[in-house]
Amino acid sequence: MTATEHAIELVHAAARAASEKLATNIIAIDVSEQLAISDAFVLASAGNDRQVKSIVDEIEDRLRDIGAKPIRREGERDGRWVLIDYGEIVVHVQHEEERQFYALERLWRDCPAIELPADVVSHER
Repeated sequence: MTATEHAIELVHAAARAASEKLATNIIAIDVSEQLAISDAFVLASAGNDRQVKSIVDEIEDRLRDIGAKPIRREGERDGRWVLIDYGEIVVHVQHEEERQFYALERLWRDCPAIELPADVVSHER
C-alpha cells in the first residue's frame, strides 16, 4: 500500500506553501504501510516561533484553497512544533531545535520518501 494520489496532492501543496514561507529541511515521508490512520507526513523547519506560525498559516490557506480542512491542530500556542492533521496527511512544522531533538525522520527512516516537486526549495540557514 502506498500513499493515495490525493494524499500526494496535499503533500505537494503543503510543501510548496512551506517553501514559499522560507521553511528549511522540507521532506515528505510515505507512512501508509506503517500507519493505518495516515498516508504521509510532511516535515518542515523554521528558525523562530513567528516563522513557524507563518508557515502553518500559509499551509492551511493553501490546503483550504484545494478543499482540505484540518481535523485537528496542536502546538499552536507554544509555536515550537505545530502539528496539522488532515487525516490523509499530517504536517509537522517545527522550530529547528525541536526538529533536531525529536528527529522524526530518524524514527520513520524505514518509510520511503515522497519526491517533492522541483519548485519546492528547502531553504538553508
